[in-house]
Amino acid sequence: MDKIAIIINNKQSLEVADTIRKELDQVEIFSVGAYEGTTKIESINGFLEKDFNQYKAFVFIGALGICVRSIAPFIQNKQIDPAVINMDIKGQYVQPVLSGHKGGANHLAKTIASISGGTALITTASDTLNLWALDIIGRKYKWTNEYFNSTENDFIAAFVNGKRTALLLDIKDEGTEQLERTLPDFVEVFYEFSAINPQQFDLVIAVTPKLYETRLPILFYRPKCLHLGTGAQKNINSEQFEEQVLNFLEAHNYSGYSLLAINTVDLKKDEVAYKAMSEKHDVAFNCYRAEDLNEIDAGLLFSEAAHAATGAHNVSEAAALLASGAKNLLVEKSKQIDSFGKHFTLALAMDVRQERKAGFVTIVGAGPGDPELVSVKGKKLLQNADLILYAGSLVPRRLTEYAKEGCVVRNSASMTLEEQFDIMHEHYKKGHSVVRLHTGDPCIYGAIQEQMNYFDHHQMSYEIVPGISSFQAAAARLKSQFTIPDRIQTIILTRGEGRTAMPEREKLTELAKFQSTICLFLSATLVDQVQADLLEAYPPETPVAICHKLTWQEEKIWRGKLKDLARIVKENELTLTTMIVVGEAIDNRKNRSKLYDPTFRHIFREKS
Repeated sequence: MDKIAIIINNKQSLEVADTIRKELDQVEIFSVGAYEGTTKIESINGFLEKDFNQYKAFVFIGALGICVRSIAPFIQNKQIDPAVINMDIKGQYVQPVLSGHKGGANHLAKTIASISGGTALITTASDTLNLWALDIIGRKYKWTNEYFNSTENDFIAAFVNGKRTALLLDIKDEGTEQLERTLPDFVEVFYEFSAINPQQFDLVIAVTPKLYETRLPILFYRPKCLHLGTGAQKNINSEQFEEQVLNFLEAHNYSGYSLLAINTVDLKKDEVAYKAMSEKHDVAFNCYRAEDLNEIDAGLLFSEAAHAATGAHNVSEAAALLASGAKNLLVEKSKQIDSFGKHFTLALAMDVRQERKAGFVTIVGAGPGDPELVSVKGKKLLQNADLILYAGSLVPRRLTEYAKEGCVVRNSASMTLEEQFDIMHEHYKKGHSVVRLHTGDPCIYGAIQEQMNYFDHHQMSYEIVPGISSFQAAAARLKSQFTIPDRIQTIILTRGEGRTAMPEREKLTELAKFQSTICLFLSATLVDQVQADLLEAYPPETPVAICHKLTWQEEKIWRGKLKDLARIVKENELTLTTMIVVGEAIDNRKNRSKLYDPTFRHIFREKS
């Protein structure tokens, strides 16, 4: 039910309605007057009586009074009512009328206002007071809301009125970091439930998979963070499996809403009970090879039954650990049986990326230099890091200014690999968030492979956040598209041959034969040989660009011809942080793309 109905009362509304229809998906315009391009309805009242709950949203264009009188007979409650928006015929003012939060009217009003160039008139208290929208804030992070000792309306009213609130954070994810960054002054953060003194608070908000009891009104946000590992005999009973899993979780004080995935050996990929629970509860269903399960080295007990049936030494515990990335189980293997005598086992582990006490390393691409060109996710990680280790010879220190108070910031330029690892490992063992900040995109000449080898060897959890590479920054600064329709469709990223030998097939003399756009990293000190190699295939007059410290405050760019490349580099004494671009794509403005050609048809547009 993602359809949006626009209801108009006059022809003057048609222009703005049609603009919205073009910009949004599944939009249909309705009118009593049967205007061109609209679907005729006999009356607004009759249309709403029949279809009020068949659309995600209704957009009325015209007088607010008409909108209010039209929807009044059909309003039920905010849990099921669709979003309703009213706007004027010029699109200057866009106002949510019904289901601002839960129905998404506030968000849709802002979207429509951005299309019409108007202003969204948002009147909900949490928005105007810049407070958390408790009823929907968890959607983005796939949290489930549970209220105890209060109704939703009463809880939100108390919160908006500034009642003293304890915020419990048992896990760590993007959502909890957002809460910590935007903390209202009447909210205090706790990381242990036992530390909350109920005499000092009126409300509790808890982001946790755990079950707690309190007399205070409490809102539980249930994050998806629990990995269930399971092994079973064939054809266990689906209903009883589901019931016993939920009982198993509750018996160990965990909420079923926090189940993230069901994990098992690949031999059980068609087990009906697993698939049924996965679909019903909207959780992932992961199957692993026996060989991969056997790689888990956590002192697990060998199961003769599991090994005989699947080839895995241990299924439930190994699957939970493998899927979660954790080193320890929350709940060890528990043996279960259905009423037909079929046996199955259950084990539980916490998703390591959400463990509050677990350290985590993120290799972040810093981008080409300008702090505003780091990714949004990279910036958030820098703001929340406990350690930032950055390559100072290649990354401007200005990027580390995103660090929070108390964060340790260290320059790795003078460190060996072992010294870098030691400081990261020290913080990791303390449960800290570690950011290893690399220039550009870390996966392109980033020297991260040897670091990942260390992390893997020491079973440290990590991920990579990509960044804008210097070759992309070069294209932007040169105002050049590095591919030309019908002429150049390949971009080669490479380097000159220095102390690191190049494979024979990748030598510049071979790559130059393609006459593509070549972007050379780490090659300024090798410029004589680079020029000689390229001239074996490229014409001497081929355009080149030498880009030094792209997007830095000290940025400089020289344009020239290939025959002058070495001279330009040497005259300007360029060494580090220099990107060399070669090819006719530089400054090219010829050859039109077919993408926007009126005679070219694609799935979003017919031929003109």
